[in-house]
Amino acid sequence: MFLFGRKKRRRSSGGGEQPWHSADRLNDSVVDGNLERIVGQINGVLGENDDFTIRRFQVFGRFPAAMLFYPNMIDMTSVNSEILKPLMYGPPHAEQLPEEGKELWDFLLEATLYHSDVRSETLVAKVVSDVLRGQTAVVIEGVDKALLFGTRTIDKRSIDQPATEQVIRGPREGFIELLSTNISLIRYRLQTPDLRVKTMEIGRRTQSKVAICYMHDITNPELVKEVTRRLELIDVDAILDSGYLEQYIEDNQLSPFPQVQYTERPDKVVANLLEGRVTLIVDGSPLALVVPTVFSQFYQAVEDYTERFLLMSAIRWARLIALVFSLVFPSLYVAIISFNPELIPTEFAVAVAGGRAGVPFPAIVEVLVIEISMEVLREATIRLPQQVGGALSIVGVLVVGQAAVAAGFASPITVVIIALTTIGSFATPAYNAALALRLLRFPLIVLAGIFGLYGVMIGLILIANHLLSLKSFGVPYMSPLVPGSPTGMKDLFLRGPLWWMNRRPKFLYPGDKIRISDKTVEDLKKPPNNALEPSKMENP
Repeated sequence: MFLFGRKKRRRSSGGGEQPWHSADRLNDSVVDGNLERIVGQINGVLGENDDFTIRRFQVFGRFPAAMLFYPNMIDMTSVNSEILKPLMYGPPHAEQLPEEGKELWDFLLEATLYHSDVRSETLVAKVVSDVLRGQTAVVIEGVDKALLFGTRTIDKRSIDQPATEQVIRGPREGFIELLSTNISLIRYRLQTPDLRVKTMEIGRRTQSKVAICYMHDITNPELVKEVTRRLELIDVDAILDSGYLEQYIEDNQLSPFPQVQYTERPDKVVANLLEGRVTLIVDGSPLALVVPTVFSQFYQAVEDYTERFLLMSAIRWARLIALVFSLVFPSLYVAIISFNPELIPTEFAVAVAGGRAGVPFPAIVEVLVIEISMEVLREATIRLPQQVGGALSIVGVLVVGQAAVAAGFASPITVVIIALTTIGSFATPAYNAALALRLLRFPLIVLAGIFGLYGVMIGLILIANHLLSLKSFGVPYMSPLVPGSPTGMKDLFLRGPLWWMNRRPKFLYPGDKIRISDKTVEDLKKPPNNALEPSKMENP
């Protein structure tokens, strides 16, 4: 399995191999107190940018220093009032100013600076990296450490309802592009010290920050190790979105079925963390990745658990029927029309034959043409501006479909079949899973046109065999159906009452297996105490 690119090339002592980028020239350089040398090195890497600023000043009017930052990425008010001013004037309560070196360093941290997010750094390359992220660096003559302040302030999109996962009943919050905001949304809903968030940088040039989130006492430690191992092996130029990351860590890259789930919803991420899964969040992406993933997750929605179980079990079955429709309906139509018309009732067969009387193409060509046209129309609707996309979909479905029937290119029953198939694909909550089923429709139609119902069965057997062979981080893709798990069956085809699902999924091997205490389950099984029942109330 090919997962990762080439290993990072290091610059050799002989200079025969070039560094990947200019900051590699500073790998061995350290902050040693020589202000001019350090500023010269950093300016040699960043100085060609017009938006890079070096502000020279004197600490307490005695020690030469330089502040390095990108003005467009920082909060200038905070820098001026909480960093620059106290460094230049010093604390008013100080009776005697310190000498240079460690004495000066301790005095700055303990008695001078107002800013809370401050740390030290000795590597010049790391100083450059942090300045590029929006931090402010201060280098002082005679001090062998650089001060790094967390001053990044970037305009961001407001927290709004997720566009791809809208619900009738449930939270309206969605992730945005900033990693810190996304982590805060998770911590807001999961206020426990057991939540662990570990970060790492991936991408030689982008140095994208990736957060690994999991529950310390629930998630299996081996799963966390495997996720971390796969991430550490990635050596590429850039990770611009979580979709890039997904393609490097999935088990089978040739499968059309997604083995990593993505979501915009913090509540969905928290629910998966509490089951024992791991979540990956990439700085700059509003979509979080959840691993491991099983197939049943792709037809489940957030509302399945916020509404009562009887209603949502029926809705889940409707989704399953729509899922089956979106996969096999066109191929079944082609197989029956082309090879087994005797399976159609006589009255209906006469109607179908009358509708197809003027169509010059065989059923397989007719279905493929309409299916391809529908996929083109769907893609055009997505890519067009929102104001035009809705009008195009209506025109395409009504006008073009009716014109195709009137012109004899397609029969009315074919248009109905394709319309039901398209609606079924829209009913699948996960877009990537619906996309896989849309792709698999075409080989099934071809098999149905060649071998009839035998071809459909062969295609379905191959798809089922492929699904059974898939794994996501070692978890069988069809869990908890295969291998069977009585605990998991309670939330597979039907959504049982919440108190039925008192154990976490067995296939995740969680540390804490109990989700609802046995005492709570026993109490819920008891008949309710109807305090206001008329027979129990005294007559007024």
